[in-house]
Amino acid sequence: MDVAALLVESFGRVEGVLDRAMDGLTEDQLALRPYPEANSIAWLAWHAGRGQDAQVADVAGVEQVWTAQGWADRFALPFDPSATGYGHSADEVGRVKASGDLLLGYYRAVAVETETYLGRLTAEDLDRVVDVRWDPPVTLGVRLVSIVGDSLQHAGQASYVRGLLEPFET
Repeated sequence: MDVAALLVESFGRVEGVLDRAMDGLTEDQLALRPYPEANSIAWLAWHAGRGQDAQVADVAGVEQVWTAQGWADRFALPFDPSATGYGHSADEVGRVKASGDLLLGYYRAVAVETETYLGRLTAEDLDRVVDVRWDPPVTLGVRLVSIVGDSLQHAGQASYVRGLLEPFET
């Protein structure tokens, strides 16, 4: 297996986890929070997509799917289009309301762009420094592992919240 195929396989796992976490839930159920300060499934799915979109676009040197494909307008969230959810307050988390179809549609669009980018990578590309603000500087390979780790964590958190909400499903 080459490096591109390995990364595509890794990133490809996020969508399935998100899909199972949101399957059959209404917009209201997606917005439920186990307690007032907790993240909702909707916010977790949105943030997984936004984080991946912003970071992959940055290393690929392209515009984010969020703005390039009009997803910011479709979601119509009360945030600046550059918002990814990083540092959101509990109040801001509560403002993310969307259908499962919209959330998965956006994540799938991000996944397509991610896979396209990953498919062009070689093992040598992974050694390119993409962030000198850290010591040691961050390489593309390290950044991509971080991105897929974050995306999978948020998808897993959405699954956990789904499990907490199951007693309330009808």
